[in-house]
Amino acid sequence: MFLKIVNFFFKQKLSSIFESLIIEKTANVNFLRIRPKDRNILKIGNGSMIRCYLIYEYPSSRILIGENTFIGRSHLIAASEIFIGSNVLISWGVTIVDHNSHSLSYSERAKDVFDWKSGKKDWSNVISKPVYISDKSWIGFNSIILKGVTIGEGAIVGAGSVVTKDVPAWTIVGGNPAKVIREIPEHER
Repeated sequence: MFLKIVNFFFKQKLSSIFESLIIEKTANVNFLRIRPKDRNILKIGNGSMIRCYLIYEYPSSRILIGENTFIGRSHLIAASEIFIGSNVLISWGVTIVDHNSHSLSYSERAKDVFDWKSGKKDWSNVISKPVYISDKSWIGFNSIILKGVTIGEGAIVGAGSVVTKDVPAWTIVGGNPAKVIREIPEHER
């Protein structure tokens, strides 16, 4: 009961920060784990259960989550957009990040620690590309999904994988970097 009351007040407070905050009625969200910037967009569909940290690195970043999706104690870190479809399972310890976090050039990233202390990180030299996780996918625990990746419909990412490239629909991938292990046959879908 206490968590429901706390979530109610946090949702009210967050509504004033987000450009768009849409949490459908039957979604179950732990609002204490949301770290917004300014003008962010968050949409969570009906029936979803969200237990992860939602971290916005940049104003106008977007995190969109479909219906009946479960995300365990993981991290979604957005500078541009993370889209997760419907009926998706994301286990605990997963990190999904749509950017490099720092410039690849030392001279550009040398000031990052000082910028963070002042709350004014310069994102102009950091590469960011949206991440898309399609419907019916399953991401195993402790996996990492990197910027620009699309996970196809019904794909399974094995535990501990590092996904650096697109994953075809209805395949199982695993490893570092993740590679296709096998296709999922029609009768197993």
